Amino acid sequence: MQKKMKIVHTNKAYYPLIGGVETIVANIVEGLASVKRTGVELLVCNNLHSFSIKRKLINGVNVTYVPMWMKIASLPISPSYPFYLLKFKGDIIHIHEPFPLADISVLLFLPFIRKNFSRIVVSWHSDIVRQKWALWIYSFLLHSFLKKVDLIIVATPNHISSSKFLQRYSQKCEIIPYGLKLDWVNDAESRYNEVKSIREKYGTPLLLFVGRLVYYKGIKYLVDALVSLPNVNLIIIGTGPLYNELQNQINSNGLGERVSILCNVSDSDLYSFYEACDIFVLPSTEPSEAFGLVQVEAMACGKPVVSTNLGTGVSFVNQNGITGITVQPRDSKALAEAINLLIVDSSFRETLGKNAKYRAFKEFNVESMVEKVFNTYEILLNGNAKKK
Repeated sequence: MQKKMKIVHTNKAYYPLIGGVETIVANIVEGLASVKRTGVELLVCNNLHSFSIKRKLINGVNVTYVPMWMKIASLPISPSYPFYLLKFKGDIIHIHEPFPLADISVLLFLPFIRKNFSRIVVSWHSDIVRQKWALWIYSFLLHSFLKKVDLIIVATPNHISSSKFLQRYSQKCEIIPYGLKLDWVNDAESRYNEVKSIREKYGTPLLLFVGRLVYYKGIKYLVDALVSLPNVNLIIIGTGPLYNELQNQINSNGLGERVSILCNVSDSDLYSFYEACDIFVLPSTEPSEAFGLVQVEAMACGKPVVSTNLGTGVSFVNQNGITGITVQPRDSKALAEAINLLIVDSSFRETLGKNAKYRAFKEFNVESMVEKVFNTYEILLNGNAKKK
């Protein structure tokens, strides 16, 4: 009987804090937990200020929440994290980046980590972009850390080419595209009435943006684009610190009748909004937008995407002229022109939408991602690691 593989994942946060990285981590660990030969555990920092450890069983995965004292520049401060990390043992320790606390812990206690685990794997979700002061201090340690790991998993080739760190470690990198659970798309018929109601209430042609209302999403450029698109309507779904600023921008431009910001939309309702829109727009301006999972969800519904060319995985997901249109960031005029082209040319829009749906299901499904991750583990444990 073959030995059961034991994997320990670690990330700076987890449920109930849900973001793009947390979604991917959940999809991987829950998928691995359903594979009979795999035992998987998860070590994370508690998103709430806490002085006690918490353990939960979530969808078949044992999750350990380490006490967190505070956050500095979105990075958790948890002095006890290294202590708990050293308690875990298994075949592979899988670290999700960026997570400086884990990197420092591994470097400080590398002999013990190597004793407890056969291999060290990293999933590189993005560079640290905004906290440049921290990066100046941290970059030396990060390079030291990356030299020690056995394998680096990235979601797209662009993650390597656009990174300030990964290019020198390209021989260690394995490309495994992110995978999402897309079964909900097959239930579109059950949402028919709700989709119809959305289109009647908000009007058509209808654009959709989904994401946090934060600086790097570039939403203000999308709102500006609506000024030159007088017959187009926009729904913005999300919450964040820029809510009031965006609402003021909408009102000052007389767009209150055509642009709506919706907060706290449930997953089931969100699916209906994806299906109701004509075009999905992701106008991000910074490489903090490393992939854009919301693109995949919209594409799975057969919607063309207008996104920006950041050099990251965003333009790997949305292929210009095939599944949508890409424009330069911070260019409201280019956004408006791309949107207008898709509205005027319905045949082109439908073709892109069909291509988008095919690509979403073929390249970005959760089953394929989990299978590739599992196979990568097996290869590593059999001694065939990437060149260092």
